[in-house]
Amino acid sequence: MKFLHPHILWLLLAVPALVAAYWVLLHRRKRQAVRYASVGIVKEAMGPRQRFRRHIPPLLFLLSVVTMIFAMASPTALITLPSAQQTVILAIDVSLSMGARDVDPNRLTAAQAAAKAFVEDHPRDVRIGIVSFGATASLVQPPTQNREDLLAAIDRFQLQRGTATGSALYVALQTLFPDAGIDLESLVFNGGLTRDGTRGRSLDAPKSAKNDFKPAAPGSYTSAVIILLSDGRRTTGPDPLDAARMAADHGVRVYTVGFGTAEGGQIGFEGWSIYVRLDEETLKAIADATRGEYFYAGTAADLRKVYQNLNARLVMEKKDTEITFLFTAVAAAFLIAASALSVLWFNRG
Repeated sequence: MKFLHPHILWLLLAVPALVAAYWVLLHRRKRQAVRYASVGIVKEAMGPRQRFRRHIPPLLFLLSVVTMIFAMASPTALITLPSAQQTVILAIDVSLSMGARDVDPNRLTAAQAAAKAFVEDHPRDVRIGIVSFGATASLVQPPTQNREDLLAAIDRFQLQRGTATGSALYVALQTLFPDAGIDLESLVFNGGLTRDGTRGRSLDAPKSAKNDFKPAAPGSYTSAVIILLSDGRRTTGPDPLDAARMAADHGVRVYTVGFGTAEGGQIGFEGWSIYVRLDEETLKAIADATRGEYFYAGTAADLRKVYQNLNARLVMEKKDTEITFLFTAVAAAFLIAASALSVLWFNRG
């Protein structure tokens, strides 16, 4: 638990003073009781139960004060709440290495099955878009709620030479922000950044599109996420870390999934011998830059579990939420109980 205004907690130093004041008040009453002929008569009249009862309302009042101080400090906690995400972009590697048969029947088929299960299990009110990438990247299915269209798009995957991981991220971002002036021609086909280090802009785009853009905090965009699956290293296209920085500037989280052989090796496919090695370092860096998360799947079963985990996270997510109202309610309950018991037991408010 954290506090938005932790300096207010200094007021807790007043609690020992309240306890001391109560103790002084009790001893003052004891001195006044000496006026009776016998203090024992008073104690006998009160009884041990009555003597214990008289401390309960003050204790409840003290707890109310402490709880209210915590409430004034604006506490926050990680709470699991329904996700506000409306769009999910699945970016799936279709490079030649995805045809490897180290996963039964092959990597691509296993990835297709896992993606289909993800689509079918996701809430119907969430739009899902699909990007496939090999030598380049393309939007094979714009975001939609139509599950039949999504499943058909997944079935149409075809293997390609090359792995353009950065291109996939740029296409996914342009899909999510069609009016943001993201120039795919410059970013994807001309290798990413311009010579002076700035991102390219279409000649037809308004000049204010770039100047008006203000980077968001990484991970702050809650309406959409990107899930990127790859089994190898980038071999063509723009640097995926540049694309990850653009995603971070738009506040979009990118969850990355590494599928296949982490240590690397030769894989045969239709007469070809391909050396593949999973680039976990880059996939982790993409996830870290965008406040997403990296997952590793070495088998088809692992991949299904990863997608199930992602489905659960995207439907219900943990958010740092202010819970002042809970502390206020508890403080009010302590105060009401103290007042009620005081009136009930001692006929005083």
